[in-house]
Amino acid sequence: MAARYEYKVAEIREGMIGGKMSGDKLEKVLNEHARGGWQLKAITAVEVKGRIGPGGVEGVLVTFERPVA
Repeated sequence: MAARYEYKVAEIREGMIGGKMSGDKLEKVLNEHARGGWQLKAITAVEVKGRIGPGGVEGVLVTFERPVA
């Protein structure tokens, strides 16, 4: 029987109006999810629509995967 997985995507950005993505913030998110059994699958850089103003802000989508019991 083939293994089954579930996925979770986290959207991470540094601030509402912009700013650089910090390694510390990304590391914290990765470690929090790892404690829940999630394994990093992919990181994708994106322009995330902000709540303030018409433009987007730099961010990343972090995709996690874990086996379904």
